[in-house]
Amino acid sequence: MIGAAAAVAVVGAGVGAYALMDGGAVSSAAVDDKPSVPTGPPSAAEVTAVSGRFLTAWQSGDVARAAAYTDDAATARTALTELAKDAHLDDMKIVPGVRAGARVPFHVTSMVSYAKKPGGAGFSKPYAYDSSLTVVRRKSDGKVLVDWRPSVAHPELKDGDRLVTGEAGDPPIKAVDRAGGELTAKKYPSLGTVLDGLREKFGKKAGGTAGIELRVVRKEPAKGTGKGAAKNALPDKTLLTLSEGTPGTVRTTISPAVQTAAEKQVASRERASVVVLRPSTGEILGVANSSPGFNTAFQGALAPGSTMKVITSSLLLEKGLADVDKKHPCPKYFTYGHWKFQNDDKFQIKNGTFKASFAASCNTAFISQAPKLENDSLTKQAQQVFGLGLDNWAIGVPSFDGAVPVQSDAQMAASLIGQGGVRMNPLNMASVAATVKSGTFHQPYLVSPDVDHRTLAKAARSLSGGTAAKLRELMHYTAVAGTAVKPMSGLGADMGAKTGSAEVDGQKEPNGWFTAWRGDLAAAAVVQQGGHGGDSAGPIVRQMLLNGG
Repeated sequence: MIGAAAAVAVVGAGVGAYALMDGGAVSSAAVDDKPSVPTGPPSAAEVTAVSGRFLTAWQSGDVARAAAYTDDAATARTALTELAKDAHLDDMKIVPGVRAGARVPFHVTSMVSYAKKPGGAGFSKPYAYDSSLTVVRRKSDGKVLVDWRPSVAHPELKDGDRLVTGEAGDPPIKAVDRAGGELTAKKYPSLGTVLDGLREKFGKKAGGTAGIELRVVRKEPAKGTGKGAAKNALPDKTLLTLSEGTPGTVRTTISPAVQTAAEKQVASRERASVVVLRPSTGEILGVANSSPGFNTAFQGALAPGSTMKVITSSLLLEKGLADVDKKHPCPKYFTYGHWKFQNDDKFQIKNGTFKASFAASCNTAFISQAPKLENDSLTKQAQQVFGLGLDNWAIGVPSFDGAVPVQSDAQMAASLIGQGGVRMNPLNMASVAATVKSGTFHQPYLVSPDVDHRTLAKAARSLSGGTAAKLRELMHYTAVAGTAVKPMSGLGADMGAKTGSAEVDGQKEPNGWFTAWRGDLAAAAVVQQGGHGGDSAGPIVRQMLLNGG
């Protein structure tokens, strides 16, 4: 524990001996000649000394002095002042951990105390958490300081967030699955952020009463940022409950069997996310992520790679630019907008059909049609038929509804194969497969709209019967004779799939995607840096289709 005076570091003779004093001063037994503005990373002694001074001042309650040891004193002082005032953390003790380069981890213990009225009966509970800081050298003057970030005060904090103790803004909820069983983050780790979102949306409508809590209150999206920013924002998060409220019950569409299978699949992989839907209704049966923090399955915004070819194919079929058994070009290369596009391993299909190109995921079969399309053709198709990119989904918790921006030249061509500016997540791509299966877009939802009488999003038009049948044929052929054969083997006749691999700058391996339907089930998964979608995301979707019931 950091005391009033703590020895910080002793370094070799001729370099200097440093000690942390009561007032935070550093003495030097010997000092080498140094340039007027020191450069380079901080030394081990500097890291230990500065972090020690900062943590000692913070622990003692001297937030002004603590903030002065950071590279953003004004912001740090405001944040630490609000932490003490709003979070009601008393008797703080801070224990530094083992330094790793310029990073210093530390453990905080405190007592959270709150009374509804001054002098009245209150509530108290111990609270502990781990955080870390990084020490940097400021370029302008060479001074060594703590690199201030909100996460230094608490790891859950981002810019504009606050820690607050008081009466919870939203009463607690008891979320249950479609069979009435309680959903908890302990049983289903992936549902942590989902449960937070359900509480924020339905807490006041479900009939519960608020308790006393320490919670993270998220920054409200700035005015003028649009509905999408608000919908995709992280929900507030409860860190400690001092006094239990009375929960109201919220029934979801989650299937316990599907959710259990989904959790099992992502737990054995890194950076995997999956969503399972019922095409006939849009009900969400399961959602899971390898990492329990950010909900990539609902809120991610990633290039979907070749799974986007499902939407592009619907466009080409409707415009008469392709047909299932019609001859279609699949050259090694195709140049458009001064970009030279190619296929995986530079393959080509001579005298092949569009069905063969779709099943083999031929990029140039789609890029070659770019000159015949308008810049907004794909955008309109995604919005009007698949309900994507309009920021109007109301699934019951925050979600990202896909983005297919209008682009031109090479970027427009790249969008046709799920690159460029196109962004999706497993929820979006599961909905695409579901729309192909049903022929009509049914907005996915986690809580029935009957609960709060909200309006679900609708697409401007449905696929024609002929186009829907051709898309199902393309996806079925891919599952029995194309890139999706292995994951879809043995799943019967009423099924179809599409693989995808999305290149990402700076990644060694692409993100692997897979979307499919089987009967009245549709699922999509992504494994970031997983490589080929059939190998990485395909096995996840297979298990979802087998366990969906």
